[in-house]
Amino acid sequence: MGRVQPIRHQRAHDYGHLIRRWRSVARQRALQLVPYASASGYELFYAITRRPVEGRPWLYLSAGIHGDEPAATEACLEWAASTSLLPNDINVMLFPCLNPWGLVNNRRTDADGRDLNRTYHNDSVPQTAAHRATLQGRRFGLALALHEDYDANGVYIYEARGARPYLAEDLLDAASRHLPIDLRRTIEGRSARAGVVRRTMRPDSMPEHPEAFVLFFNHTDRALTIETPSEAHIDARVAAHVAIVERATRRCLLALPE
Repeated sequence: MGRVQPIRHQRAHDYGHLIRRWRSVARQRALQLVPYASASGYELFYAITRRPVEGRPWLYLSAGIHGDEPAATEACLEWAASTSLLPNDINVMLFPCLNPWGLVNNRRTDADGRDLNRTYHNDSVPQTAAHRATLQGRRFGLALALHEDYDANGVYIYEARGARPYLAEDLLDAASRHLPIDLRRTIEGRSARAGVVRRTMRPDSMPEHPEAFVLFFNHTDRALTIETPSEAHIDARVAAHVAIVERATRRCLLALPE
């Protein structure tokens, strides 16, 4: 028998461990880790370029709004730690984990049973209201929200119909080196083609707004939600997310070849 490879992301539900690693990465990558809210006994942070350079493009990246999607939070950290694009090529604003209680307890919801990704339409939930407040007045060249899906057969992407050329197909190509593409023709009740669900976003599309709505309507012309299959190995899921973020940043923000 071949040697069993150890799992690299064994403490993916340990929020304290995640933030300790973020403090180290922030120092190395000229990022500032800023507290912006607290919820259920956990402090929430965003990481932002310490000294933004005017004229450099801005990337928005978030993870962990659903606590049972740990590859997303691990991937956000791993990309920041490994990319050659930081600190000199782009400005970034990263939200490492939007739902710490959910991450620690391996739950989709927060401690009050709320799906936080359906609470951005008003100020009724303090942590998502605080998230919205941190984004006031900011514009991003690209916004990526990292997610996972227990029903997925592979990687798929929601892409808002906005600025062209579209990116999703190219990003799935990057992810396909690590995981298969979800080829279902209907995903979450929406028509899909080769892993791409391309959505026309309108404020009335959903009565309870997700994070992507806030981003697209107020902060960017390019908003994509990345979904990896929860049943796949966590290391492969992390690798697929990292590959997508790197490809998206290079192609969209810097127009660099692969």
